[in-house]
Amino acid sequence: MGSVNSEHNPLGQTSEYKDVYDPTLLFPISREESWKKQGLDRHQVPFYGVDIWNGYEISWLNAKGKPQVCMAEFRIPATSEFLIESKSFKLYLNSFNQTKMASSEEVRLRMQRDLSAAAGAEVQVIFHPVDAAFPQPPVAHCIDDADIAVDSYELDASLLKTGEGSFDGWICSHLLKSNCPVTGQPDWGSLYIRYRGQRIDEAGLLGYIVSLRQHQDFHEQCVERTYRDLMLACQPQELTVYARYVRRGGLDINPFRSSLESAKAENFRLARQ
Repeated sequence: MGSVNSEHNPLGQTSEYKDVYDPTLLFPISREESWKKQGLDRHQVPFYGVDIWNGYEISWLNAKGKPQVCMAEFRIPATSEFLIESKSFKLYLNSFNQTKMASSEEVRLRMQRDLSAAAGAEVQVIFHPVDAAFPQPPVAHCIDDADIAVDSYELDASLLKTGEGSFDGWICSHLLKSNCPVTGQPDWGSLYIRYRGQRIDEAGLLGYIVSLRQHQDFHEQCVERTYRDLMLACQPQELTVYARYVRRGGLDINPFRSSLESAKAENFRLARQ
């Protein structure tokens, strides 16, 4: 098991970019670690979900040495014991670049095996052609025009409250930003929330999203924390929280958490991803 502060963690260190297959490059981190540091219970509010990673720089050599390229979609269950540190994920994918493989299916199955072993759960790997079209995002009410005053950029769940009336649909904000817990580098994204129940105060919700701006945590934990805080503060009958983070190093990370086991995580893509 890896730790954020482990000496073996590649995050924030100078790394040799290997271009020959090496599954030992993958660095798993316990999903519980960040929650325990904050004195919180990850399972206080139950959820279903998946982490969808998109890889845009997937390449290897065929048996004749000719480069092959594609895009890849990786689906890691939120119930897996470990998340995979993103830099190690990138280094692992790069290790295929000069590796000869008999077929794309051999590459896909090898990635699926290695990632499943690292995550501690069955990971789904799907290859897409480089010109594949992504689904469109859901129609959502954007709350970014709310006229709010901001004087703090530290996570503040007290901003979340309900308003008058009920709501059943999607809302979104493109003001999501959090920071890497080790390097402090910014992670930019868009947050999509679908809920049914008493209307959530939009100004307070936008203030909460902005309060993540200086928060240091992994993408997955930021989404789970948002889900938890919304569920505890507003008690919707149904809730889904889905972040579409901007890619870094040829990968984007898109955690999806829902109160509904039947909720489907569509792998849509925004222009800035």
